[in-house]
Amino acid sequence: MSNNFKVHILGSSAAIPTSTRLTSSQLVNYHNKYMLIDCAEGAQMQIRRFRLPLMKINHIFISHLHGDHYLGLPGLIFSMHLLGRKKKLHVYSPSGIQEIIEVQYRISKLEPGFDIQYHVITKGKQLLYSDNHISIETIEMMHRLPAYGFLIKEKPSERNIRKEAIEQFDIPVSSIPAIKNGADYRTASGEIIPNEKMTLPPSPPRVYACCSDTGYTENYITEIANADLLYHEATFLNDKADIAKEKTHCTALEAATIASKANVKKLMMGHYSARYDELSLFVDEAQTLFENTILAEEGLVVEIEQVKPDNET
Repeated sequence: MSNNFKVHILGSSAAIPTSTRLTSSQLVNYHNKYMLIDCAEGAQMQIRRFRLPLMKINHIFISHLHGDHYLGLPGLIFSMHLLGRKKKLHVYSPSGIQEIIEVQYRISKLEPGFDIQYHVITKGKQLLYSDNHISIETIEMMHRLPAYGFLIKEKPSERNIRKEAIEQFDIPVSSIPAIKNGADYRTASGEIIPNEKMTLPPSPPRVYACCSDTGYTENYITEIANADLLYHEATFLNDKADIAKEKTHCTALEAATIASKANVKKLMMGHYSARYDELSLFVDEAQTLFENTILAEEGLVVEIEQVKPDNET
């Protein structure tokens, strides 16, 4: 049975919220493991609004220390405290977030009733998190201060053993784990049964590349190549390319260029400047170069679906 892999958009605006858009935050759900990427103002209210499980968030990834990406974190932690959280919370961020959080709680004389473990993100590629199913690595962005994206990669699954093969070759239960991991099977008579006669390949591992604030650069194209879903900032339209370059942000056309060169399957743009009301213009611009483009908008849920192998019907 496939594991769910969903991205919930909580906020899509750049720098300041608007009457309809909140600043950057999204919640990733991989098989009921909830991971928050950025935590802008109002993030916890969006989590409640969309009926997402606040207390199941155990890992929070902050891309960089501009306020529109972390100002909701002190309030979120305080709410977790008031709701009686006891489980450890992991926060991953460039250096500084621990000081930001702790000075507020020191002044307010609050001591959260749970441990917070801070993981400092530094330059270069880092493996931040790994379990039996996924890994999360950093992607270095090009911004006015240290900024990072996150590459969430599903680990390869075991091969699927054919039920009829178990009967055909009289395979004992004790041999099944090795076969699912690719081993051939030796029958009682000594015959070697090749693994491909007994199994079907698993679905290809899924990849979500989340690229936060950055000026246009092709430095990470190899890292995000062939991702199933790419989130990429697109703060401006291309007629404001000079402003985008000055502020180290991207245009919709530049986001589409990255998606095209990286050969990703789908592009989701976000982090729109508050000067824009009509977001369809972003899609129109991006689709001149990359057709499979969507807008990150509050409440959007994108499921990264498993793809059946070519030889599986």
